[in-house]
Amino acid sequence: MVTVKEQYEVYPYPARDPEDERTRLITGSPSRPTEIDHHLFGGARDWSQPLRVLVAGGGTGDALIQLATLMTKAGAPYDITYLDLSTASRRIAEARAQMRGLKGISFHTGSLLDAGDFGPFDYIDCCGVLHHLHRPEDGFAALRGALAPGGGMGFMVYAPYGRSGVYPLQEAFGALLDGLPPEDRLTRAKEIVAALPAGHPFASNPLLMDHDQSDAGFYDLLLHSTDTPFDVGRLLDTCAATGWRLQGFVTPALYDLSRIAEAPAGIEAGTAMAVAEKLRGTIRKHVGYLVPAEEDRPLPKPGRASLIPRLQLPHRQLAQAVARGQTPPVEVDGIKDRLSLPREAAPLVAAADGRTPLSRIAAGAGLDPLRFGALWGKVHRELTDWGLLHYSGFGL
Repeated sequence: MVTVKEQYEVYPYPARDPEDERTRLITGSPSRPTEIDHHLFGGARDWSQPLRVLVAGGGTGDALIQLATLMTKAGAPYDITYLDLSTASRRIAEARAQMRGLKGISFHTGSLLDAGDFGPFDYIDCCGVLHHLHRPEDGFAALRGALAPGGGMGFMVYAPYGRSGVYPLQEAFGALLDGLPPEDRLTRAKEIVAALPAGHPFASNPLLMDHDQSDAGFYDLLLHSTDTPFDVGRLLDTCAATGWRLQGFVTPALYDLSRIAEAPAGIEAGTAMAVAEKLRGTIRKHVGYLVPAEEDRPLPKPGRASLIPRLQLPHRQLAQAVARGQTPPVEVDGIKDRLSLPREAAPLVAAADGRTPLSRIAAGAGLDPLRFGALWGKVHRELTDWGLLHYSGFGL
């Protein structure tokens, strides 16, 4: 069997060329600073204070480079620890950081199970890693032990339903290609996949793309020796068993049963999300934020006048569309929907320029507090549900 470490020494993932740092910055969730602030620090973190970060299983460096670049640009102090099993992946991450001239990063080769030796940390990024452990719960527990009081974690784990067709092929290739070196396994598997019948669940799943993008992507998707998907139920159970609580998914709308079907009265929140996942059927990965189980840490509420709303799409264009009564489309994991905002909210959206607090938006709107609260409440719910609105003073 090819071990996880052996795989990533031969095929570092995701495939990245450090030269590309000259022309683009790869961004995404988790680990956008405004998103971290919103989910973990009530939208009110003091960014003049250093942020101690662990990038656990950092791979070729996407999360590391995103966070360090954005914080450097904003003049926000940080101390980032990168940790990964693969020396080949680490070299790429180091080269990317060097290409950008990033400082304040320490690189280490090792297991995230030893995260406690490097901490504690205010923020932990663990994206696409926990499901590749033989016992994922050990990883959740180790990272919980490395967290500083008041901190939290951004995570991504694979989900089963949107990756239909992947797991039967992983099992088949594990049996068929056992004992071959990674390069030969890749060649044989590519030949087999090319000949799959059109009706095979993998061949008919339009959401799967990694295998077409690079050899590393193909290997990671279909030839991985250790890949344990998490449905919502398993994720919540694992969090509960290891000292975590789900603070929220980055796109709560995907897990909102009321958007799909009429829910039975009194249905428990976790059960409702699990049912929604099954009805959606296309969620490939769960992305969200965790906090210590014992902490009652509410998400930002629009009633706090000091909050600064930060939209993840052009606010003026959205405001113009809302003023015209349009419903802009949104699409996540093959799920298509439309934003529904009242026309009266258009001036509020237009004023949400990422620098102005709610108090000034309210004052400029000329609305009484009750009317403003009702209108902004609708903006808040619709946009936060799709991960398009966060509250944060980052970079200001």
